[in-house]
Amino acid sequence: MKFLRSHRHNAALLIVPITIGLAGASVSAIAQTETPAAPLEERSPWLLAPVFNVNPKLGTSLGALGGYLHYYDEKSRPSIFAVTGQYTSTDSIVAGGFAKTSFDEDRQRLIAGLMYGYIKNDYSDYLGTGVPLKSNAELHSTIARYLYRVKDAWFVGVQGIYQNFAIGGETAFDQQVLDILGVKPYKSGGLGFVIYGDTRDSENIPTRGGLLSLNNMAYRESLGGQDDFDVYRLDIRYFIEHGKGNVFAIRQLNHFTDNAPTQVQAPVQLRGYKLGQYNGDYMSSIEGEERLRLGERWTATIFAGVACTYGGDKDCSDSANVYPAAGTGIQYILKPKEGIVMNLEYAQGKAPNYGVYLKMGYAF
Repeated sequence: MKFLRSHRHNAALLIVPITIGLAGASVSAIAQTETPAAPLEERSPWLLAPVFNVNPKLGTSLGALGGYLHYYDEKSRPSIFAVTGQYTSTDSIVAGGFAKTSFDEDRQRLIAGLMYGYIKNDYSDYLGTGVPLKSNAELHSTIARYLYRVKDAWFVGVQGIYQNFAIGGETAFDQQVLDILGVKPYKSGGLGFVIYGDTRDSENIPTRGGLLSLNNMAYRESLGGQDDFDVYRLDIRYFIEHGKGNVFAIRQLNHFTDNAPTQVQAPVQLRGYKLGQYNGDYMSSIEGEERLRLGERWTATIFAGVACTYGGDKDCSDSANVYPAAGTGIQYILKPKEGIVMNLEYAQGKAPNYGVYLKMGYAF
């Protein structure tokens, strides 16, 4: 369920699409023709899934997600209420709760989340400066987004966030680097508008259709923050069904900031990179993913993409600002009716960046 793909310091926005962003015609058919003799796990509204990640910055993290699935009416999409927590080998902690709902015959959708994180970072090249850095960061965040269907597949809505982010270097040198780069503790509060078009046949395992999400977030001191700045995002996704239950998915993402503090500028948002390590005034990316149906509940993914950070003294003609990524994965569909997927993937970015992820849902 990916909601806003923002910076790790806006991590609540990431967890709630966990972009909670939770393919194939045959998979859809299975969901639609489910019989009363469905397995126990399919009849149960409860969900329990492990969460596992490995990357060179946060080390190994292990946790779990527990959720409850509910349908408000026959025309609404499945709603989920969940809590999640992870602990890492670097003694970092991330925990949160979220709700993603569809009700009133899917005329209204609401996403809300709370998050706490204590993250110990160890960067070999922080923000592309070539300077190693160790830092501790603590985050408290609350987010919400409300959408109302105005016509056909089009929604309009509002969203808001409040967060309190504290960061400090582990040594005097690390703190000096943070000061030079302008990375500092801050509070931020923002409100924004959303235009949302959704023709996908499923939010969680789409086989056809598309998504267009255009939104902004205006962070203001009057909303409890310490800085005035703006964030704009355009997210376009399209899904093409082909072969015997296979799906080709493509995503083009743009993230623009205006007068934003260093720590909340637009980050690279591709698998294989740690959110927040590489950023700029603007970020654009494109990625394609082939989803191959292997069996009734099994799929595999092959994906590749590239991102660029630009603006100010950065541009995409400089290879230092270009970030390719590619990888593969395998998925098991836990609940075909709701499209709940467990997803194990490996992604390789520009050396030394990589990631191993076990999570709920496809990447987009």
